[in-house]
Amino acid sequence: MIESFGARLRRSMDERGPLCVGIDPHASLLTEWGLNDDVAGLERFSRTVVEAMADRVAVLKPQSAFFERFGSRGVAVLEKSVAEAREAGALVVMDAKRGDIGSTMAAYAESFLHKDAPLFSDALTVSPYLGYGSLAPAVELARENGTGLFVLALTSNPEGGEIQHAVRPDGRDVGATILAHLTAENAGERPLGSFGAVVGATLGDLSSYDLDINGPLLAPGIGAQGATPADLPGVFGTAVRNVVPNVSRGVLRHGPDVAALRAAAERFAEEIRAAVAAV
Repeated sequence: MIESFGARLRRSMDERGPLCVGIDPHASLLTEWGLNDDVAGLERFSRTVVEAMADRVAVLKPQSAFFERFGSRGVAVLEKSVAEAREAGALVVMDAKRGDIGSTMAAYAESFLHKDAPLFSDALTVSPYLGYGSLAPAVELARENGTGLFVLALTSNPEGGEIQHAVRPDGRDVGATILAHLTAENAGERPLGSFGAVVGATLGDLSSYDLDINGPLLAPGIGAQGATPADLPGVFGTAVRNVVPNVSRGVLRHGPDVAALRAAAERFAEEIRAAVAAV
């Protein structure tokens, strides 16, 4: 029987610490590392992050767009990075934010969540804004393959509010509706469901939302965006133990030195552990 993503994630966070490090090779960061903004620079950057992190952090989250911009050669680097990260023990969340309907959504899901796919990842970020039901092909394939989804629910970008805070006829806003769907998907799963939400760590008090979805909460915004590990209990309340805090630039700016990258990740992991333990 295939072990679920939720079970693997719970164990990995308990053993390695609740930290997700992004692999975000955007042009300015390549320059900061002294690398060219080309495929060779992309490959060097990605290989260094995987070498530094994959055997010690719970989750690595490559941003697909920064690889796709180099075409097929960039995607080949992404394929190699994903495979090597998973081989070293990290869970990989592919940050691709796919969202469509019917056979197109199924094809997106197969690209990242099918066990035979070249880009096979442990989980995929998806957008529900063609209707939550449009994600059904991805939900089904994730269940079959022991993979997971992170669904955009309450994102930290200011523009997101015009959709996520829109109030439905039943009086519940769209963000809360997405969370309710995820609670239903995760019902009865132990120790943790495989269908998570993306909820920004920079959003402040979210006590008006039910974040106890019995699934993980991927929380971008720690570090360069202004949130700190100490903020997590105030944002997520009793759901904080299921939060997967994402740090990208806050760690990556210490590269290309492998030891410095590892030290930065460990500092964040320890601060997050302390914040969670205090709840």
